[in-house]
Amino acid sequence: MRTPYPRTPHLPWSPGASSDDVRVADLDAWRGREVVVTEKLDGENTTLYPDGLHARSVDSAHHPSRSWVKGLQGRIGSRLPRGWRICGENVYARHSIEYAGLESWFYGFSVWDGDRCLDWDRTVRFLRDLGVPVPPVLWRGVFDERALRRLRVDTARQEGFVVRTVDGFARDEFGRRVAKWVRAHHVRTDTHWMTAPVVENGLGSASVLWDVRSGAPVDVPALLDVVGVGGDVEPAAAVASELVGEARLTGVLAAALHRVRRGRVMSRLAGSVGVEVARRVGDLVGLHRLLHEPFPDEARRPGLLRLSTAVDLGVLHAVSAAVARDADARDHVAWSALHAEDVEAFDGLRSGLRERLSGPAAERCWAEARDASVRAGRVLGVDEAVAATWRWRSGDFPSLVQLVGLSGSGKSTFAAGVPADVRVSLDDLREEAGDRADQRVEVLRAGLDRLDAALRDRRTAVWDATSLIEQQRAVVHAVARRHDAMVTHAVLLVDEREVARRNRTRAHAVPAAVLDAQARRFSPPYPWQAHRTWYIGAGGAVDDDAGEP
Repeated sequence: MRTPYPRTPHLPWSPGASSDDVRVADLDAWRGREVVVTEKLDGENTTLYPDGLHARSVDSAHHPSRSWVKGLQGRIGSRLPRGWRICGENVYARHSIEYAGLESWFYGFSVWDGDRCLDWDRTVRFLRDLGVPVPPVLWRGVFDERALRRLRVDTARQEGFVVRTVDGFARDEFGRRVAKWVRAHHVRTDTHWMTAPVVENGLGSASVLWDVRSGAPVDVPALLDVVGVGGDVEPAAAVASELVGEARLTGVLAAALHRVRRGRVMSRLAGSVGVEVARRVGDLVGLHRLLHEPFPDEARRPGLLRLSTAVDLGVLHAVSAAVARDADARDHVAWSALHAEDVEAFDGLRSGLRERLSGPAAERCWAEARDASVRAGRVLGVDEAVAATWRWRSGDFPSLVQLVGLSGSGKSTFAAGVPADVRVSLDDLREEAGDRADQRVEVLRAGLDRLDAALRDRRTAVWDATSLIEQQRAVVHAVARRHDAMVTHAVLLVDEREVARRNRTRAHAVPAAVLDAQARRFSPPYPWQAHRTWYIGAGGAVDDDAGEP
């Protein structure tokens, strides 16, 4: 069954509405609802199904500008559930606006399960795994007419914007949940684009990331150019043939970069592919060698369960097999893969605990249940986990946030925004001692004493130091364990080049040689090494919490 995309009404102040266009008559239905505003792209409305596609008209004929999106549908159609469809914009051909740096020639803006439009966040996740980007987000928040009227649109290069509710909705609610603002005199050419020669819009370098996700042939050198790190082409190509979606991107990158230091992989990729993908690739790079070695069978399931808190086991085994040094290593990987088939996912346990518990206690109980599952070699049931974590359900325990990152990566700035009773900064302690370069053990002891006193009083403390390697983090963890504190790692993943730039403008710049040494030593923690882990990018926000791989 083919379903035409509904007509989108114009907002009351949209200057591009013509006399036969529909306008939103009443904004009351929007008030109090969270909305997201995205750029309205200048292309052809197109709907993809598991078995085909059409433009706005369900009986649209062939046109040369539709050939590329037909190829995309051929790659991803089989991954669409029956009865689902993707609505989006085919921007392959230039219409009234010339684009030069597109992420793809197709952007999805809604996903439908029959007559039900998925909520926005689920839409973004679903499309991302298929290799389909969403239009740029211009604003998000509770509906505010004044804020929307203040949005500035560059009408020379933007057609307008679309506003929709974040929540999903039924098809018959469309006119009360979606609206648009279009620039005046949008069509500014004398010839209709369908009768004119097809001129391709320009793709940006990041389009290769979406190609990999969507299942297109992988141009590994181009991919490595985007991330800015050299790597190996052959194993990356081997992994590409086994995986799909986001797993394909992380697997290809990990296989290509398997010889690169894990800390450098995570920091360098955070800016080009995002913090979440960078973290997953880095963890794959750090863990894949473990599968090349013999391991006692009785300990395999607990070990694989632990690894599954950081990486997708299927991707890990694919990468490990692709880069294996010899036949023995490949045999070890194959044997491990057989055991991995019996490893349960943590998804149900975590979601079940979130339904039963709330607040800091929920995160602590999840972490304790995760660790108990690893010790048991199986994922605990929700009821079993609730019973096993009774001692933390009150939330009456101290908390430690331990920062991890290079000097100049933004640790202190992030720490300033963490609600805490005590902040222990080794830089501040050195300054109190009269020398910010003081590396004596006495400074560390003074900091640990302050931390000990704060956690003993059941307070929330922040440990502000580089904590680059596990040994440095371990001495702080020992204090936390004494007081049964919940430990959160806040890991700053910022490109070394950006860190060096920031360092040059700091009041107390770190010598370049010291910064280089830090970058070489940087070994970020794995998710299981704390109750909770936050990964923070260059913008200073938590972009990934390593909840599930």
